[in-house]
Amino acid sequence: MSTSATPSVRNRASIDITSVSRFFGLGGRILLASLFLLSGLTKMSAYGATAGYMTAMGVSPALLPLVIATEVLGSLAVIVGWNTRIAAFLLAGFTLIAGVIFHNNLGDQIQTIMLLKDVSIAGAFLLLVANGAGPLSLDHRRARSAAARVRGKS
Repeated sequence: MSTSATPSVRNRASIDITSVSRFFGLGGRILLASLFLLSGLTKMSAYGATAGYMTAMGVSPALLPLVIATEVLGSLAVIVGWNTRIAAFLLAGFTLIAGVIFHNNLGDQIQTIMLLKDVSIAGAFLLLVANGAGPLSLDHRRARSAAARVRGKS
């Protein structure tokens, strides 16, 4: 292969990645938040059993509506990219608190793994806090509209 062909191959590859990379943020948000959306919907359909489990773990079942709202509304906000940094921060904290409460038997390997998964999920949410939702989000659309209004006033 000649050296003159190499730069064009690299340029094509970077163009292809650049053109699809905006979908990675959306896909990542969907994959991350779908766990919480499904969990919240499951809690609604098995409300009594979930309240019983919470009671057995020493958590007041009166918190269950707040838990469901956090999971469902927070996950939807992350998926559509609306106030993503705030929603991701709240879900990161929720995940860490839930992990410590429900997976605190570190002598049990399964519980330790579950806690570490919660810690990892919280880390993914913190990446959203740091980097935002990306270009395919309501946050990005709102920022573009605000910038256009500012340019229009100048």
